[in-house]
Amino acid sequence: MLRILHDTKLDFIKHWKTAVIATIAFIALGMVLLGYHRIRTGHALNYSVEFLGGSVVQLAFAKDAPGDVVRSAVDAAGYKGAEVTTFGTTRDYMVKVPPKEGLAAAQNADSAGASIIKVLKTTLADNPVHVAQAQSIGPRVGSELRTKAITAILISFVVTLIYLAFRFEWRFGVAATVATMHDILTTMAFLAMMHLEISLTVVAAILTVIGYSLNDTIIIFDRVRENLKKQRKEPLYDVLNRSINETLPRSVLTHTTVFAATMALLLFAGEVIRPFSWIMAFGVFTGTFSSIYIAGPILLWIERKWPRETAGAPKGSSTPATEPRRERPSPVGAR
Repeated sequence: MLRILHDTKLDFIKHWKTAVIATIAFIALGMVLLGYHRIRTGHALNYSVEFLGGSVVQLAFAKDAPGDVVRSAVDAAGYKGAEVTTFGTTRDYMVKVPPKEGLAAAQNADSAGASIIKVLKTTLADNPVHVAQAQSIGPRVGSELRTKAITAILISFVVTLIYLAFRFEWRFGVAATVATMHDILTTMAFLAMMHLEISLTVVAAILTVIGYSLNDTIIIFDRVRENLKKQRKEPLYDVLNRSINETLPRSVLTHTTVFAATMALLLFAGEVIRPFSWIMAFGVFTGTFSSIYIAGPILLWIERKWPRETAGAPKGSSTPATEPRRERPSPVGAR
């Protein structure tokens, strides 16, 4: 079996202040961008047609078609501001347009497809094109999907809290919960920075990131709990660092494998799966970061406020549990 990074003694917790400042700055920048997007477009996040309602028209060309020509044709058809993206190759395009008032959902999709095709037959007369697929979602359905997506995230969060309450003592549960909230905020900030489209696929990616991060945090905390039972007098600071170092080989192999698979999807899977791949790639980073630099320091802070009872330490004393252990010098002349 491949053995890497065994018996390391890195002091991860020492850099927690720098890490916290960096992540607060990242989240703050993301929140500013969310406000900017809301002012500019009316929506803080870039919701897809699935959530806002509208039509999705997939165009199939006989030959490669220039993207700027297709976008100009969509604008000329009366759908200015529509989203036009390649669908695998430059022969296939996906056009997402807002709904028109007074038309049923099916009529919206058919009307959009017919209007765009009519302009394209004039603009690209030597390149036959047809509508491969057209579908439409009404605003009411989009609103219901948005509500259900938010509900799914909240339910997963509550179920996680219940699990942690039974799996660990409350100190670990609170620290893991704060780390999970950090992951949600950083992911939202990342969405704002990349201006990625929020679809049901992206919601699935966010739920996956939450589970992935919690899994990493629980593995570290499980090792912390085991080490606390073995060394009851050892300060929590030292136990945390030792536990992170002990799980480091497993973490590096797991994260590298997941990140490699995600990058393969990001580079080769096409436009439809790309937002999911971006969220998963970022989730590998933020999940690892929060497990070490958010959950660990929060656990230390809780320990200082409500210290554990450790063998050989006065009841209510936090020093033996939180400060790094230092060797005391031997008395002069002692044998």
